[in-house]
Amino acid sequence: MAKWIAKHEAPEPLEGPVVATVTGGTILWFALFVVQLPFYGWFADRGQLWWVWTCAAGGFLGLIGIWYVRGREAALKRHAESTAAARSELDTP
Repeated sequence: MAKWIAKHEAPEPLEGPVVATVTGGTILWFALFVVQLPFYGWFADRGQLWWVWTCAAGGFLGLIGIWYVRGREAALKRHAESTAAARSELDTP
């Protein structure tokens, strides 16, 4: 089997409103959890309780995701500021 070699460079990753996207997804998971709570007995009777707990787990994992992407965004901002400061020092005669 021959080794695979890329024929072109990988594209740059897309950057967007990551914090807002993860926050929106987390809110959606918690909303689905709350909407399903009144039907807990219905899900239990049919052996489908995993639907309810999947939504709860998604919400709690989303909280971890919010913490992570906020830290990532702050680190990217710090890096951009330090790079800009270093460039401005190099450009100053």
